[in-house]
Order: sequence, then C-alpha cells, then structure tokens
Amino acid sequence: MVHELFDIIPSFSSHQLYIIGVDGLSRSGKTTFVNQLDRKLSKKGIDSCTIHMDNHIVTKNERYHTGFEDWYEYYQLQWEVEWLRDHLFEKVRGGSHLTLPFYNNESDEREYRKVNLPYEGVIFIEGVFLQRKEWRPYFNHLIFLDCPRNRRFAREDPSARKNKEKFRNRYWKAEDYYLRNIKPHKSANYIVNT
Repeated sequence: MVHELFDIIPSFSSHQLYIIGVDGLSRSGKTTFVNQLDRKLSKKGIDSCTIHMDNHIVTKNERYHTGFEDWYEYYQLQWEVEWLRDHLFEKVRGGSHLTLPFYNNESDEREYRKVNLPYEGVIFIEGVFLQRKEWRPYFNHLIFLDCPRNRRFAREDPSARKNKEKFRNRYWKAEDYYLRNIKPHKSANYIVNT
C-alpha cells in the first residue's frame, strides 16, 4: 500500500517542502499509515514531521452540551477551524516552527507548545475532516483512507463500543455530513483502502 503510493506521488525533491494531508474517518488507520510513510521517507534521507489534528482539539465545555446537535459539535466545534487555518495551515509552509495548543485528555486543558518544522521534505497533517473548505487549499497532496464503518467500529475500544448511541448521534452523523457535502472521495488526490 505505502510502496504503491511512492510510485504515484512524484519523486520528492530534497530541496522542496511538501504538505501532505492524510484524511480518513475515525479508526481508518491514519496514524499507522503516516508512520509507514515516515519510515519510508527516513530510509530515503528525506526529513519529515507529522501534525496530528486530534492533538489540537478544544476543551470539553467548548464541544459538549453547547446547545447544538451532537454531530455539529463534533464536526464544527471539536477544532477551532478558522484559528487553525490562520495559525497552522497559513504558517506551516513558511517558518521553522509553529506554536500550537495541545489538548490533554486527562486534565481537559490545553498547553501551547512549539512544533519544529523541516525546511525541506514533507510535513504530514493527519486527521478527520481535513478536506473541509477552510483547510483543503493548503495541501500539495491529499490522501483519503477509505475504510468501511463496520471495520472501523470494530477497531474501537470495547468500552467505547458499548455506547453505540453516541456513535450514531455524534460521530456517524458528522461523518455522513462530511461524505455527503464535502465528498472527500472525489476531491482527494489518492484513495487508499484500509
């Protein structure tokens, strides 16, 4: 799977910077996929770093019990979409580092940290809903990992699977909205079945 991708993507120049998005719905294998790509690049002597969008979500009171429907909270309120556009996507190509808020699940707090960026090579940005209109223009290449819902659900922690109603009302409705309105299969450069 990863080997085929290197045949498709034009050979990376060691004197350029590429921003590659790895999009996919929850539990589609994005982190595993990026780790494989990263190892492949490392063997070729190409610098890379990965930004995981799940590290940059907001605190619970900003995304739960807001008065909006559950799916909307997940799709629109989980991330500060415009702030990330202005402070991550707009700046990722032009500097040596970013300063981003990192979410701590245990404390439900965010802490700003510096993220060092390569001057040349590849910056992977992986996460769900990457092809939303605010973020889509910033990528050189966008890969969509396509994985059936039942397979993704089976990868969830057994305790999480017990609350199927939350998946129906929050996650799956947001995913359906994304698939119906954004059509990530059509706008991605590459689709990989996982």
